[in-house]
This record gives sequence, C-alpha cells and structure tokens, in this order.
Amino acid sequence: MVNNLHLTEYVVAIVQQLIDSGVSEVVISPGSRSTPLALVMAEHPNIKTYINIDERSAGFFALGLAKKQKKPVALLCTSGTASANYFPAIIEAYYARVPLIILTADRPHELRDVGAPQAIDQIQIYGKYVKWSVDALIPDNEPFVLDYVKNIVTRGVFEATKSPFGPIHINLPFREPLVPDLSVVHQLKTDPKVSINSSKTVLDEGIIHQIAKQVQKVKKGLIICGEIYDQHFINNVVALAKKLKFPILADPLSQLRFGEHNKEMIIDTYDTILKDDSLHTLLKPEYIIRFGAMPVSKSLFLFLKKYPDVKQIVIDSGTGFRDPTLYADHIYCDENSFCQMLSEKLEVNMDEEWYKLWSKANNVAQTHLFDMREIKDDLFEGKLYIELQKILPNECNLMVGNSMPIRDVDTFFRCSEKKVHFYSNRGANGIDGVVSTALGISAASDLPTYLVIGDLSFYHDLNGLLTGKLHELNLTIFLINNNGGGIFSFLPQAKEKKHFEDLFGTPTNICFEHAAKMFNIQYSKIKTWDELRLKMNEVKYQKGINLIEIPTNRHSRVDIHRNIIQSVSQEIRKELGI
Repeated sequence: MVNNLHLTEYVVAIVQQLIDSGVSEVVISPGSRSTPLALVMAEHPNIKTYINIDERSAGFFALGLAKKQKKPVALLCTSGTASANYFPAIIEAYYARVPLIILTADRPHELRDVGAPQAIDQIQIYGKYVKWSVDALIPDNEPFVLDYVKNIVTRGVFEATKSPFGPIHINLPFREPLVPDLSVVHQLKTDPKVSINSSKTVLDEGIIHQIAKQVQKVKKGLIICGEIYDQHFINNVVALAKKLKFPILADPLSQLRFGEHNKEMIIDTYDTILKDDSLHTLLKPEYIIRFGAMPVSKSLFLFLKKYPDVKQIVIDSGTGFRDPTLYADHIYCDENSFCQMLSEKLEVNMDEEWYKLWSKANNVAQTHLFDMREIKDDLFEGKLYIELQKILPNECNLMVGNSMPIRDVDTFFRCSEKKVHFYSNRGANGIDGVVSTALGISAASDLPTYLVIGDLSFYHDLNGLLTGKLHELNLTIFLINNNGGGIFSFLPQAKEKKHFEDLFGTPTNICFEHAAKMFNIQYSKIKTWDELRLKMNEVKYQKGINLIEIPTNRHSRVDIHRNIIQSVSQEIRKELGI
C-alpha cells in the first residue's frame, strides 16, 4: 500500500527535478487525478503556476510563454480527454520548435480499458508530434523509483531543449489516495540525479571552405530568412550579406525588419515584387542561402519552385527538413557559426549592380505600397499595418494571427527602427489558440504586447480571455472584423458563388461587445484611423485587456488589394525599364 509519504516524495522529486532542469513555470488545468502534482507545484516556492481551466487554451498559453522566453514550460492536466485538448498546441509546438513539457495524469494500469471513468489510452497519445514520451511508474516505496522519476524528468527536459526544440510527454499514473502531505514538502530534499549537456553543431572547416569558393564567384545571390528568434543572428547575417552583396529577403518573423541594426541589404517588399511574373527573369538568382522556416510569402515560394536549376542551401541547426520546394541542399549547423565562419573566408564583393537592382525595385514598391491616398474605403485592412507602424511604441511584442493578418503584415509592414518583437503561430498555420498564445507572450514579458487578429480566429479562442482576466495580464487586441473568412476571397473557391458564403465566407454576425462584457474587459469600436490613434494614446495608460474592434469590408478588399499590387508592379517595371 502506497502511503502519503511515498506519494509526496514521488511528486516532490518530479517538481524539484523540473526546477533543477531549468523549468520555472507550469500551466495547470485543474482536475482530480492530477491533484498530487498540482498541490505540490502550487506549494513549491520556486515554480510559478498559472491556472487555465480550458486545456486547449492552456496549451497555447504555455506555447506563448515558452516562445517568448525560449525556455521550456510545463503543462499539467488530469486524465481522460483533458490530455486530448492539448493536441493542437502540441502540433504547433512540434512544427514551430517550441519546448513544452507535457505532464498528463492518468488512471493506474488496473483501471485502464475496463470502463473506468476518465480513462482513455493516453500512452503515445500525441504520436509523432512529441520528440519523446514515456509512461511513468506508479509511486512506490521501492528506493529506485525516485531515482527513476528524476531520470525521466531530466531526459524529458533535455529532449525538449535539444536542437530542434519541441514538446515531450510524460504520462503519470496515480492510485488513490491522491492528496500528498504538504506539511513535509519543504522538508524533503531531493538532489538532482543526473544532468545532460549538449553543444551546438559547428560545420567542418572543409565544407565551409567549399561553400566560400562557390559563393565568392556568384554575382547574383540571395539570402532568404524565415522565422528565427536569435538577436545575434541578425548582426551576423547582415555582415555576411554586406560581404557577398546578396540582398536579404526578410520575412517579418525573421526579426530582421525591425530594430536598430543596419538594414541596407534588407528587402521587405519582395512578396509584392515577385507577384509580377514579368520581373522573374531579371531577378532570377544564381545561388540562394536560406535560414529559418519557409517564409510566409506564396509568391516567393512559387518563384523558388519556378527555378529548380538555381543552387539552394538551407542552413538549419535543428537538423530538420524545411524545404517545400524540394530542391534545396541541407546543411546542419549553428546558423551564427555558419555566418561568422563563411564571412571570415570571403573577400568583399565590390560589384553592387545586382544588389542595387533589388534595392531599386524595393524602393519603388515601398513608395507606392504605402501611398493610400486614392483608396476610397478608409478602413481598408492594409491601412491598419501602416498605422500600426506609426502608433506602436518604440519597443513592444506584436503577435499576428494567421490567414490574412500575417499576409498583410508581410505586404504592408516595412522596415522600422522600432524594436518590434514579432510573433505568429506559423508551425501548423492554424487559427486556433492565437489569443492564448498572445497572452502567454504578455505574461513572459514586461514589454507592451499587442495582438492583430481576425474575427474567426478571435471566436475560436474566446475562452483564452479568461486566463488574461484571472492573471491580470496586459494585452491590446486589434480585432479586424470583416464578418468571415477573408482569405478565401483571394482563392479559387471565390468563383463558386452558389456555396461560397456558407462554406468559405462563413459570416458569424457576432457582437463582440457582449464577449468583452462577459470577460469584463475594455472594449471600443473605431470608425476612422483618427479614432484608432486617439484610442492608442488612451490604452498606453490602461492595464488589463483592451479590445479594439475595427470593422472592415472583405467583399471590397480583394479588388482594392489587387489594384494596389498591379499599380506597384507597373511602377517597378517602369523604373527598371521593362
């Protein structure tokens, strides 16, 4: 018979080993079977607990915490379908390379598959979407059990933080009684059982020398940067680009568009430039070096697919396969070391003709993309991002939802000296959990945090607002309400008028003011950009969650957007003499 002392020692060992392995925060969705761990975590002075009742929201909240801090965060839930509700966030964490430690409480083995309540098969429930999983031993008075549980926790955190980062799963069965002896929690001493260390992969000198010989001869090269969060990488890749005279096509999530670093080599309107097929031959490179995830831009992807003969290399410290074009060679090493080592072996390229060609196209696109004077629809969605660049503070976090918001940012958010730390859930590109992720980012940072989100994404994660209220978090939400799925109007489905609204437009006609009242958050609806500017001045001094609704017209925006792009393309062709 397991007594409370043995149970207490077991869960204290888990919690202490998490702390000793670098985990300082846990998001708990309360339930009965997870009682032992939840109580000890709440009691322990060295681990911060967040309560999030909805497991789906909790998963994305932890994702935001871990993404902002670049360190592992634990999740704890009870047995049964609670664990299944983590799944969307775990999938996102897997593809986005975010370290999560999933702790699922479970029924003991004798209550599995016999009709016991809240008992489902939780072993390997997340399949390939976790880097490692284990079904732990039940607490016991055998002396080796504590050593065992310390080892699996240490290994789990190591696997989650080994490159590439990602989620791991520890399934923890408990027998009743489930209440540990909290009176002895602070007296129990558990020394770390093991530690595991790893190092970054550095490329062999011979391979670097070979690449240097190749690129030194290249006159028309590109550096492409997708999602990557590393401040040191910014300066290193810019230095490499300046030596090679390779323009950098910088996705917003690369963090290269924002900050005080040199942006001379950065092209921020490439998505618009490459929408014009007539420019492709002129802008075709001979060599491409790519870092980070594949950028958001579809026109860039199609451009890369168009030229399988162009040499492409993907530099990835995470040893993954991130090339949907299927044409690139992969080099697995630390991105910073690669940039530094390659730069050291290169002579400065004095030929600036290629770089200036891209720069000229970029300057023309910038000038005409951000001139909205002829747009009759004042609340055209593209204008929001031009306004945001003016009114956001000099340093802040900006989370952007999927579908149209992330694409509009890619088009209309130009380079800025402001330190905008940019985030989006581009692992699986889903619209679920966006509010919760933004709140997790807010909880992990002292900076002002902002969220741009569409109405369908906002509806998907209304439950997430409760966590913000309970933990008194600060977040300003720009809710773009075009009453439906705006992105589908840009896709071929839009031609099928008969069923388009029901299947793709999906208008909800929700009054979001009522949702704001339900969660007791501040709400306003703007009708002009002047009102938005005034509202932003107000929320600077307000704590809590501020919801600013911006009503837009998805039926007219497609034509406006396409007319803008066509006009810009025409000006670029004129400037380049095509």
